[in-house]
Amino acid sequence: MASRAGRLAAMAGTGEVDVVILGAGINGAGLFRDLCAQGVSCLIVDKADFGSGTSAAPSRLIHGGLKYLETGEFGLVAQSTLERNLLLRNAPHYVSPLPTVIPIFSWTKGVLAALRTLFGSTSAPRSRGAILIKVGLAIYDFYGSRNRVMPRHRMVGRRQALGKMPALNPAIVATGIYYDAKISHPERLVLELILDGLQANAASAAANYTTLVTSADGLLAFQPENGSAFSVRPKLVVNAAGPWIDHVNDLLGAPSKMIVGTKGSHILLKHDELVRSLAERMLYFEADDGRICLVYDYLGLALVGSTDIKADNPDAVRCEPDEVEYLLDSVRTLLPGMTFNRDQIVYAYSGIRPLPASETSTPGLISRDHSAPVAEPDPTRPFAVISLVGGKWTTFRGFAEEVADVVLDRLRRSRKVTTQSMPIGGGKGFPAGAAARADWLAWAQSESGLEEERLDQLLSRYGTRAVQIARYGSNDAVRLLDSSGYSKPEIDYIVRNEFVEHLSDIVMRRSTLAIGGSLTKRDLHEIAAIAGRALGWSAQRTAEEIDAVVAQLETGNLMRLD
Repeated sequence: MASRAGRLAAMAGTGEVDVVILGAGINGAGLFRDLCAQGVSCLIVDKADFGSGTSAAPSRLIHGGLKYLETGEFGLVAQSTLERNLLLRNAPHYVSPLPTVIPIFSWTKGVLAALRTLFGSTSAPRSRGAILIKVGLAIYDFYGSRNRVMPRHRMVGRRQALGKMPALNPAIVATGIYYDAKISHPERLVLELILDGLQANAASAAANYTTLVTSADGLLAFQPENGSAFSVRPKLVVNAAGPWIDHVNDLLGAPSKMIVGTKGSHILLKHDELVRSLAERMLYFEADDGRICLVYDYLGLALVGSTDIKADNPDAVRCEPDEVEYLLDSVRTLLPGMTFNRDQIVYAYSGIRPLPASETSTPGLISRDHSAPVAEPDPTRPFAVISLVGGKWTTFRGFAEEVADVVLDRLRRSRKVTTQSMPIGGGKGFPAGAAARADWLAWAQSESGLEEERLDQLLSRYGTRAVQIARYGSNDAVRLLDSSGYSKPEIDYIVRNEFVEHLSDIVMRRSTLAIGGSLTKRDLHEIAAIAGRALGWSAQRTAEEIDAVVAQLETGNLMRLD
């Protein structure tokens, strides 16, 4: 695969490209891969790192949208459940089933309120009883029947439910149990989509930390953070900037008012008792204000989310103290026999959901569906601009396919392949089942010489791309001082092969070192030294990178670095 600089230089040399995608979050990356696979030359650009905005701040769920039944978005539920099932097949290295428990505190509440919401009321039911939940889960199973890979729902009585999870509030009358899915490395999945696109099309290129400076007479001018400015003349532009869509459209000469933001914050707790009680299940429950919250085991920590507050500044978003208290109160009420406090927080994060502009006063009732409005060319702008409005993690592939078909039609081309059964990154050839995994590990050991236990760890972390890392470097046994699950050659491989520009890229997106709570200041200095050698940083630049990450993690992510 040609280098990043080589691809950009070749593209800038001709100045010609079929499509420019502005924004490399999950929707932009998904579209990039799809178009590259169809033979369309693409440039995908992000002003920050790939997958570093909204796409790095989800609940880390791949879900079918059970709560969207309440607002009558049945088409979205149908698409979401299908895409969830496809992701379980196409990205099995990162996406896995998640048994989910709904605690129920009444039998009949919420039925009339749900009917009012279904027919246009702007207030959601404050409580959802067993009858309503049973009906909802039955409908959910129906929509999830295509490419089904998980069991159907079931209802469990109070005595049995408390027997399996005695920490639950004893006021429950029953629980509903159904299956959704979770994603372990969402930021890496974004990167893998981009790498897949680059592998599929040698005429395409990707650039992070690159800003759109001007748009004039059909020419887009970009300035990389490190590197020379360049310009391209696209046939079509896709605005995938998420919460920044309206700002980008202004720069493109296609002013819009398409986006309203709502803020979602999450906290991760070091709470071994809770994690054991969850037993790899998620609790999906109502907070006191009727909002749906959740808690589940993520990398051995309890992930609690999320808030839903109207907000419009994605550049200044963080988990605020009142949100922390809201989330802690929600689990205190649900699990009264356990203790929850701020000292248990090891990480927090927050992001802006880029939802379609709406007059709805209740954030939870703003549609989570997606659309792709087009600003047609005009005398000052010879290319059309397609804006990717809304959307969510689970439906990125389907959304990308819809938009790719529009792009292909405008370019007078036809689809060559479908992405419906196309594995993503390290999901290609991923071993299904214990026997296949054992065979793969034995093969990888013969290829790399590493012990099977270490290869198993890398397989879970990178999918089948793990063998590339296992073959890299001379001594995998040289590990980070504290996060000993990561080797120094592994970090060096990431720096040299995965578009790393800053230290934060490594610890916050290419790995789970920060969010998993294992990162220490000693390790941070070691990682910075590795990156500095690979990227030619000066001693001053290395120190500045360390200081920036410490400030971000301690202030923005509530992390205490030892």
